[in-house]
Amino acid sequence: MLFGPFFSVMASPTKVTLQLKWRHQFQFAGYYVAKELGYYRDLGLEVDIVEAVGNDTDSVAKVLDNHAQFGISHSGLLKHRLQGQPVVAMAALMQSSPYCWLVKKHSPIFAPQDFDSKKISSLSASENAELITMLANEGIQPEVVDIGAQEPLAAWIEGRLDAIQVYITNEPYTLAQQGIDYRLVCPKQHGFNVYGDVLFTSQTFLDAQPEVVARFYQASMRGWRYALLNLQHSIALTKRHYAVDKSLQELAFEADQLKPLMMRTGSTLGAMSDARWRLIAELYALDDKPMQEYFRGFMYQPIQQSGMRLSWMFILAIAIILVAVPTYVRLVVQARKSK
Repeated sequence: MLFGPFFSVMASPTKVTLQLKWRHQFQFAGYYVAKELGYYRDLGLEVDIVEAVGNDTDSVAKVLDNHAQFGISHSGLLKHRLQGQPVVAMAALMQSSPYCWLVKKHSPIFAPQDFDSKKISSLSASENAELITMLANEGIQPEVVDIGAQEPLAAWIEGRLDAIQVYITNEPYTLAQQGIDYRLVCPKQHGFNVYGDVLFTSQTFLDAQPEVVARFYQASMRGWRYALLNLQHSIALTKRHYAVDKSLQELAFEADQLKPLMMRTGSTLGAMSDARWRLIAELYALDDKPMQEYFRGFMYQPIQQSGMRLSWMFILAIAIILVAVPTYVRLVVQARKSK
């Protein structure tokens, strides 16, 4: 990237914040790589990557309140847009959701209808919407059990719950370490295939700083391409600088589980489509009228116009002139003096 380093020469870096929807782990490795390998810095950005605190996973509110300029959400981001909130989806890093139901290996639960009257843990309507909708669309009403202060996984192991919501990289790793058999019942298996880990910004910030958004997008995608093609390095980097409490084995398990959701044959990294988002709206049973009113502009279009490229090339040309002309003049003066 010929012009990249000149952003730091010509002006101080632009400071922005990326709000994660969970705590540091390989799930966000592409952004760590972009920061630690200098991809953001090369494009004139200073990025603060903030993890979720406790169970506060509402990255949308933080971006809309301008506490962060970028965030990571899920397919439920579309619902926010259709409610009139100015969120803009930049990339869908996971082409399928990593949320699934966890059941015992010999459980009679295989499909949504099998959940009827079964005991499950409480769900977050905002974070795990696809798990709820998968059951609701079939008219299934499981029994939601209040397990108090006990962790859902412990209650599931004890048999107090028939199924719990899981992220495919977390609880399954714990169970594998303990030698406990399990099965996963995932929305994708039953016709409910939605995006996961959607990078987004606000329309307000996009309108005010389109080139900053373009640079952040470019550097982030570069970071993810490197992370997925260099797993050992990106796992080690994640462990060293961010997920310090996780083992390399745990991060490697996570990478193995997530990589197939991100790098799919025939699909560009982070790809989104109008048709897929409209299908997701139907799966979530979102109203068609707001779709017609608010969907336009929901998907970010990376800036590739000649105007922006010209501005970068102009910066490069000015930087070269500022360096080359004084050097040339000095050499000419020295040559004349030596005669």
